[in-house]
Amino acid sequence: MHAPAEPENQVPEGMALRVLSRAVALLTGAAMALSAAGLLLSLALIGWAVVMRYVFNAAPIWVDEVVGFTLVAIILLGAAQTFRRGEHIGVDMLVGQLPPSGRRWALVWAAVVTGVVGVVLVVNGWETAMLARMLGLLTEGHLEWPTWWLMLLMPVGGGLLLLAAIEAVWRALTGQVLVFPPSHGLPDQDEKS
Repeated sequence: MHAPAEPENQVPEGMALRVLSRAVALLTGAAMALSAAGLLLSLALIGWAVVMRYVFNAAPIWVDEVVGFTLVAIILLGAAQTFRRGEHIGVDMLVGQLPPSGRRWALVWAAVVTGVVGVVLVVNGWETAMLARMLGLLTEGHLEWPTWWLMLLMPVGGGLLLLAAIEAVWRALTGQVLVFPPSHGLPDQDEKS
């Protein structure tokens, strides 16, 4: 995906937005790297478990649990960077017919809703994790890990999603070019004219 050419009447990016954008890029990039590492770990564990089961007849009983927990981490840690890149699933039949200003407002609406989801994940995730910690809840199965460790992925992922949404709203409202414009097969602004 390529960045669109900057419009001639582009307002210069302010220092605060530039700092926020760099911080969000760094945090979401690190989270995406952890998400990718989790995906590779899951692949390796599943492959190892298959070999152990069918070649040595000694299946590890804990692999399914670890892969399940890792899948939650992959999703929650990767969601913010995916949002920044405009790669979330989207229904663009209507948005594709809008003029550029309408697309911008549709993006603002989507980013606001994404920010609300981020806030819900932060607040409810934190409260749920602290309740699980207070009650001493453990995961069911062979590992019996404290559930609050896993539940902390919700506020972390939600916080990253909220930061990415704030950046998107700020860019859209100030007329800035989006770092990663939503694609979904829509033509570029200059192609649509």
